[in-house]
Amino acid sequence: MPSNRNQPSLLEGPVAGHLRRLALPMVWGILATMSFNVVDTYFVAQLGSAPLAAMSFTFPVVMVINALAIGLGAGTSSAVARAYGAGDMQRVRQLVSDATFLALLIALVVSAAGLLTIEPLFRLLGAQEQLLPLIADYMVPWYFGAVFAVVPMVSLSALRAIGNSAITGRILMAVAFFNLILDPLLIFGLFGFPRLELQGAALATVIARGLSFAIALYVLVRREHILGAPSWQWPALRESWRTLLAVGLPAIATNVIIPMSGGVVVALVAKHGADAVAGLGVALRIEPVALIVFYALSSVVGPFMGQNAGAGRYDRLLQTVAVLARFCIAFGLGLAVTLWLVGGSLVSLFSESPEVIAVAIAYLSLVPFSYAGYGFVMSANAAFNGLGHPLPGTLISFLRVLGLYLPLAWLGNHYWGITGLFVATLISNLVLGGAAWWWLRRYLGGHQSELSSVAVK
Repeated sequence: MPSNRNQPSLLEGPVAGHLRRLALPMVWGILATMSFNVVDTYFVAQLGSAPLAAMSFTFPVVMVINALAIGLGAGTSSAVARAYGAGDMQRVRQLVSDATFLALLIALVVSAAGLLTIEPLFRLLGAQEQLLPLIADYMVPWYFGAVFAVVPMVSLSALRAIGNSAITGRILMAVAFFNLILDPLLIFGLFGFPRLELQGAALATVIARGLSFAIALYVLVRREHILGAPSWQWPALRESWRTLLAVGLPAIATNVIIPMSGGVVVALVAKHGADAVAGLGVALRIEPVALIVFYALSSVVGPFMGQNAGAGRYDRLLQTVAVLARFCIAFGLGLAVTLWLVGGSLVSLFSESPEVIAVAIAYLSLVPFSYAGYGFVMSANAAFNGLGHPLPGTLISFLRVLGLYLPLAWLGNHYWGITGLFVATLISNLVLGGAAWWWLRRYLGGHQSELSSVAVK
């Protein structure tokens, strides 16, 4: 059994209780993280359409780098949780230290490459010539602060891996609040601060994330005592990085495919006119907030499964699958009924156009009835990552998007219009949710003997 634990053991006690305790702080943390773009967009919009358009061009690049950081975090969480569950604290310290070093190196490479390619990259993305200086105003400080976007993701994932999601949630909330305070000060030059406009928005984000960088490293070093110098011997460092990237690389691919498919769907909806795109946009603003509990749950399922796999607790792994299935069905149906009842009122907060409202209501009346399936897909992906076998989860995500969703979306849109497209979304979520449940159960059954012994030596 592990020594030097500072967190309640995830190897004993009710599975549902542990998942609830771990996920609740993450609900607030993820909600705070979502506020970053909303807050930045609100303040930058007051500068005019050109700065807002410039910042909009940066979103795809920022999302790809965030996907990279999330993937590294998933690899770290999986490896550290399994080592922690097996009681190998020396291995935990080695993995956390080597993961932090890898994240730092990758962030420096991203920073250098980004600074050297700002103009050609954003020209390739279609930015007009007059917007390039504004884009540079935003991306230069953002790239210089890339280390504060990548390294904390790994650090916070390590904390979740040892069962400490509470501090992770508090750090995310503090960072979001700090960004909210800094944005108007640096963008508009209030209270003696320089007026930096778009550059100020980027600097506010960098400084706020620098806070998360400092706090997370302090907690890992001084409180948890699991961060030190990386392995200076290449064979040991290579072995750690191979373990981390075995889960990290598929997780990166999974996180990249989802926004890419979103772009294809927007292109299909665009054939129905600007009001249809606007209506979908309204629905997609509401949806992430509605799904936040599922996001929080998936962020802690991986560490929970990893620790119990590391300890050989096959019985608790099966219990977790059953708990996840019951929760996703119950909460997903409750969410669907709620949005069906109040969706119209929510949509009216964003638009007064009858055409826009009609499209958004059509989405919120259909798609939420598949949230149970989508929630289980997210949890199953996290579970496979936690078990150290990410390929099934990655295949599920790719099958959902490329094998089922996009073909059905095209057919539904072609024959039945925008309603057919939304029905395609519903069918895809339900089918792949069922497939994810079956695959996870089958995987655990096929690896019972392996998972019933200590998996990490």
